[in-house]
Amino acid sequence: MSDPLVDIQGISRTYRMRSGLFGRPTAVQAVDGVSLSITKGETLGIVGESGSGKSTTGRMVLGLEPPDQGSVRFDGAPIAAPGSAAWRAQRARMQMIFQDPLGALDRRLPVADQIREPLDIHNIGTKSERDARVHELLQSVDLNDGHGRRYPGALSGGQRQRIVLARALATKPDFLVCDEPVSALDVSIQAQVVNLLVDLQAQLGLTMLFISHDLRVVRQISSRVAVMYLGRIVEHGDADDLFARPQHPYTQALVSASPAPGRRSTGRIVLTGDPPNPAARPSGCAFHPRCRLATARCAVEVPALTALDDRRQVACHLVTGPQSQTRDAA
Repeated sequence: MSDPLVDIQGISRTYRMRSGLFGRPTAVQAVDGVSLSITKGETLGIVGESGSGKSTTGRMVLGLEPPDQGSVRFDGAPIAAPGSAAWRAQRARMQMIFQDPLGALDRRLPVADQIREPLDIHNIGTKSERDARVHELLQSVDLNDGHGRRYPGALSGGQRQRIVLARALATKPDFLVCDEPVSALDVSIQAQVVNLLVDLQAQLGLTMLFISHDLRVVRQISSRVAVMYLGRIVEHGDADDLFARPQHPYTQALVSASPAPGRRSTGRIVLTGDPPNPAARPSGCAFHPRCRLATARCAVEVPALTALDDRRQVACHLVTGPQSQTRDAA
C-alpha cells in the first residue's frame, strides 16, 4: 500500500459549552481519538448521525481547528500553524466544499470574482491567466461565462454548489474535504453534483474526504467508509464489503434504512431513542443505550477498534472474529 496523502493519528477535540447565561461550563468531546489514512486518488467516506463528530473531524484535517490531542500529516508533513506561510501553501493543495452553498458565497459579488479569489490570494498566474482559469473552471462544472457574471441569489442551488466546487478547484488542489455537499439539494440535483465529483476525481486524480449522513451518496462515491458515533469510529472498511456485511449494530441499523438496489432487505432495524448528549456520554460503549444486543459488559467497558481482517475494523464486544455477524446483514 502506498504512503497516505493524509494521515490522521488519534485526533480529539473538546469544546467548553455553557448552558444558559449563568450556567457552568461543560466539556463536550466532539471527537475522541480518531485515526484514519487516505491514499492518493481515493475517497474516504465518513457517515453518522448529526452530532457524531464528522464535520469537526473534517475541519481538523484541514487545520481550520486544532486538535487537542493527536496529529494530522499531509503529504508527509504536519499541518502547519493556521495563518502561517506554510499553512497557506498547504491550503492551496487542500480545499473544502461546504454544506450550504449560499452561505459559502458572498451575495454581493459576481460568482466569477469569487472563483478567482483563491488565485488572487495565492498569487497564481497573471491577470489574463487568472481570467482564463476562471473560464476553464466554469466549463469544468458545466457552467459558462454568463453564469459567472451573475450573483449567488440569481442561481439555483445546484448551480451555486457547482460554483463552490469550481472555487475549490481553482488552485488545483490534491485533496478535497466535502462536508455534506449535497444535503441541501433536491435529489435529482444531488445526483448531478455527485456524478460531477466522480468525473472530476477521475480526470484530476483528486483525493477526497466525503462527509455525509446519506448512505446512498456515500456508497456511490466512496472506496472506503468510516462510521462514526458520538465522536468515535465504530466501524471502518472497504465500502462494498461494509455495505454488504455490516458488523456493528449501529452500522447495521444505518444500512437497513438505506438498502442497496437489487439487494434483498430482511427488515428495517429501528433505533430507539435519540443520540446521547455529548456532554453526558454514556459509560462503556456509547451506543449501548440504543443497542438491541447490548450486554452488561457494554455498559461498563469501552470497546476498542479492532481489525477483523485486512478490510475491516469494528469497535464492538459482540464482534470477535473475521466471520462474526452480530445479526444477519439487513
